[in-house]
Amino acid sequence: AVIVITFLLLKLSPGGPFNKEREMQPHVREMLEAYYGLDQPWYVQLWRQVKGYATFHFPPSLKMPGRGVDEIIAQGFPVSAAIGLPALLIALGIGVPLGAIAALKPRSIEDRTSMVLATLGLCMPSLVLGPLIAMIFGMKLRWFNVSGWYDSTDWVLPAMTLGIIYSAYIARLTRGGLRETLAQEFIRTARAKGASEGAVVFVHAFKMACLPVLNFLGPAAAGLLTGSLVTETVFQIPGLGQHFVSAAVNRDDNLAMATAAFYAALIVGFNLLVDIIQAALNPKIGFKG
Repeated sequence: AVIVITFLLLKLSPGGPFNKEREMQPHVREMLEAYYGLDQPWYVQLWRQVKGYATFHFPPSLKMPGRGVDEIIAQGFPVSAAIGLPALLIALGIGVPLGAIAALKPRSIEDRTSMVLATLGLCMPSLVLGPLIAMIFGMKLRWFNVSGWYDSTDWVLPAMTLGIIYSAYIARLTRGGLRETLAQEFIRTARAKGASEGAVVFVHAFKMACLPVLNFLGPAAAGLLTGSLVTETVFQIPGLGQHFVSAAVNRDDNLAMATAAFYAALIVGFNLLVDIIQAALNPKIGFKG
C-alpha cells in the first residue's frame, strides 16, 4: 500500500526525474526514460515496482547512477541507527524517572519541575536544541566534534539532542499512566494486603503504567532509527534521514519509494513488537484475544 500510494503521489506531482533548469536534449531524455523504464504506461511501471520489492530486486537510483536504492539505504541506515539507539536509551533514561517522580508526588515541587522540563523539551525543536548542545559541549567544553562522522564519539551530541526531545514525551506519558494506575482498585487491594510502597509501585503499578509509553515507542523507535533530517543536517551526519527529503525534492522517484517503504516496514515491525509486549504485560489483552 505504501509503495502504491507513494508511486501515485510522485506521478501526480509536477515535474519529472530528468527536469532540470537547463533543458535536456529530447533524444537524451528518451534514452534515459527507456533505460529506466519510464517510457512505459504507469500501471506497467507500478507493477514492476511492486514485483521488484516483493522479490527483493530493488531498482536503481535515478540521481546516483550505478547505485541501487538498497545500497544507499544499507549505507545510511547503520549511521542513523548508531544515533537512534542511544537516543532511545537516553529518552527512556531521562523520561521514565522524571515521569515517575512527578506521578508519585503530585502537585509537589518535584511534579511541577518535572513537567516544566518536559514542556520545555516538547517546545524546543531540534533545530534550536542541536546548535545549543553543539555550542556547549563542542565549542565551549570541546568534549566532542561539532559536526562530521569521523570519531567513535560523534554519535553523542546528535543522540543527546534527539534523546532529550523524546524524553519529554515519555515523561508526560509515564506521569499520566502511573497516576491513572495508582488510582485503580487492584492497587488499593495490594496496599490493603500490606504490600510495601515500593512493591506497589514497581511490581503492581509500573507494569500497567508503562503501556502508554510502549504505544509511543513503536513509531518513535522507527523515527529514531531512520534518522532525523534536521538533526543530521545540524551535525552533518551522513545518515538515512537526508535521503527522505532530498529524494522527493530531487525527484529521485525510486529512492523516494524505497525510503518510504523502508520506514513503513520499520513502523509495522516495531508496532507488532509493541503489541506482543503489551499482550505479555497486560492480562486483559493476552495472546488469544
